[in-house]
Formats: sequence, structure tokens, C-alpha cells
Amino acid sequence: MLLVIEDDQNLSKLLEYNLARAGFKCYLSSSGEEGLEQLSRKSFDLVLLDIMLPGMDGFEVCRNIRQNQRHKDLPIIMLTAKGEEIDRILGFELGVDDYVVKPFSPRELTLRIRAIFNRERRTGGKLQEVLKVAGLEIDLTRHIVTLDGKELVLTLMEFKLLVALIKRKGEAQSREMLLSDVWNVDKTLNTRTIDTHITRIREKLGDIGGMIKTVRGLGYKLEEKEGPDHAE
Repeated sequence: MLLVIEDDQNLSKLLEYNLARAGFKCYLSSSGEEGLEQLSRKSFDLVLLDIMLPGMDGFEVCRNIRQNQRHKDLPIIMLTAKGEEIDRILGFELGVDDYVVKPFSPRELTLRIRAIFNRERRTGGKLQEVLKVAGLEIDLTRHIVTLDGKELVLTLMEFKLLVALIKRKGEAQSREMLLSDVWNVDKTLNTRTIDTHITRIREKLGDIGGMIKTVRGLGYKLEEKEGPDHAE
């Protein structure tokens, strides 16, 4: 079931109608507070979240969702009339999975929802996998990262980015590739947002943060051999 948090009743009804035709059942909330209340009572598979809401805006709603251990992995798609890059960057840094700018076609939204669900199913067979490198362990089942047995606190985006780097250990990855793999967004988003996340991850990894190397003019790669950051 999908939770639609949108204060425009006409748009909400239109979304409900079109998503029902696509096979999705929706529950409608007209405010952030109401949406969070419903999340505390019911189980949802995905949230469609508008930014411009009365009272608590979409960013604050997203922040509340991600701070709740029960919902930290709940997929969120932001619906907004704002197309400014800074809004998209903030949304992704808060843990949004995708971003749709109004006006959009119902079919586009349906395809984006299905893409998220398909991605979840494709990774389903690997959920028991534990990634290990240089004392670092990532439990994909429990969404826990530990370093020498001590748990690290990462945001959802930091977690996804670190997983992407480790799974392609030793391979140079462009910022565009990381954006596509981790955020699943178009290339109009400023790829330098990746740099902010890499800096934070390195800080949290401490002494082994140097495993994440900068590849000049391209992006990053992770090498198990520790050492200072370098450019190529």
C-alpha cells in the first residue's frame, strides 16, 4: 500500500485513481502530521511526499521518517512543483529515493514506483550478504555498519554509497555512475553532491577513510589497501 502525503485534494484524487488503475492501493493524507500519524498505525510499502505542505513541510516529514528505526528503509518519492537543484540535493541528502517534478504524467510516476520495487526485488536474493573490507562489515539484512565491532551511524545515502563503492572495489566510478546507482536520478543534478557524502563517509571511517580514493576528473574508487587520498 502507498501513502500519499499531498494537500492538493484534486491531485490526491487523481493520483489515487491512476495508481489504482496501475494496481496500487493508496491511502491519502493532506498534511505531514497526518501522514506521520498514519505511518505509526499502518504498514506502507512506499511514500509519495509533497514538499509544499501546510505546517510541517515535506523535508521535515522526510527527516522524521528517516529518524524512525522502523521506517529508515521505507522508499520515499518526493512530489513537488519546485525544480531547483538545491531542493533535490536536500531531498536526497535526507534519504529520498526518487524525485518527480510537477507537472508529471501518471505513467512516469507509475514507472518510477515500479523501478523502486523492482530494485528492491533484485537485491532481495543478496540481503543475507555481509560485505567485509579492512575491519569494516556491512550487514545488508539489518542495515548495520560496524568497524572493528563498533557500529557506525550512517545516513541512508551514505550507506548506499559505501555499499556501491565496496561492491566495485578497485574500480573507478564516475560521479554520474554513483548518482545513477545510488540515487537513480537524471544527470541534471549537480554531481558534486557526491563529494559531500564522500567527505562525511571518510570522516566516519576514521583511519581507514583513505581507502576511498579520488580519481581526478572522474569520481572515486575504493581500494582495500589503506593509504592517503590521491588523484589520478
